[in-house]
Amino acid sequence: MTSRKVRQRKTKSRSTSPAKGSRKAPLERKLTAGEWFERLVALQARLRAPDGCPWDREQTHATLRTYLVEEAYEVLDAMKSGDDAKFAEEMGDLLLQVVFHAQIAAEQGRFTAADVIREVHEKMVRRHPHVFGEKRARDAAEVLRNWEQIKAQERQKAQERQGNGAEKKDEEAKSLLDGVPRGLPATLEGLQLTRKASRAGFDWDDAQGIFEKLREECAELRHASETKDAARVEEEMGDLLFAAVNLARFLQVDPEIALKNANAKFARRFRKMERLSAGNGQAFAEIPRADKERLWEAAKRSESAQAKNEAARKR
Repeated sequence: MTSRKVRQRKTKSRSTSPAKGSRKAPLERKLTAGEWFERLVALQARLRAPDGCPWDREQTHATLRTYLVEEAYEVLDAMKSGDDAKFAEEMGDLLLQVVFHAQIAAEQGRFTAADVIREVHEKMVRRHPHVFGEKRARDAAEVLRNWEQIKAQERQKAQERQGNGAEKKDEEAKSLLDGVPRGLPATLEGLQLTRKASRAGFDWDDAQGIFEKLREECAELRHASETKDAARVEEEMGDLLFAAVNLARFLQVDPEIALKNANAKFARRFRKMERLSAGNGQAFAEIPRADKERLWEAAKRSESAQAKNEAARKR
């Protein structure tokens, strides 16, 4: 097996048979979250054992990267679906990825699943002094400011633990923007960068300023496109997208999720156009552009009517 979607193996609890003469079977104790987690860790260790699953044994941190990203997006899809069973299942798949990576690290003597849990537990206590300590926070904004300050202190202490070798690097790279992973999708990286800048007091007074910035960037991109300078066009396109991400952050919208939703909406409407075209006995690619536009409007009307019917049924 060279590729497959990593899925959590599900084990069914065996019911206890009643003893002769007894009227009821003894009630089976419900396992705690901790006990189920220990079972999952043991299960993944078994799959990675010499006599375990060949596919699981072949995996590395690098080969599992795609699955980690896929599972995160599937959790988002399930969350939006309103299907709690699906939501729980997909969150389990994402949790399995954490356990899988921890198992690989444990085999290499680096850290274990227990270390992962301990680290995040201690971090959450440390970063909520207004709950677990003496500090007080007036509102969510102050909580976020304190959070960034604590993170900066943690990075400083980590660098000090690394010794003199890290001091030079610290002098060169110390910034309030440190800690934003470069491996993030571009929209999420832009979101985190502008969020950190905002918490440091570098932000627009209101959304109107960003709308003006978008108009400015559109004009610059249009002008660049007329020069036929590919490098400049790419730069101006990046500036426009960055401004859009910043606006999304200001309006409290996750740009990655917003774009994913827009992608899905376009795909739905395009497929509807294809079906309408086929229903008219025409190949979509061969019909005139004006007819394509009419089909697009018909697809939009159909989707709008369907949404209204769904809302009416829920009332």
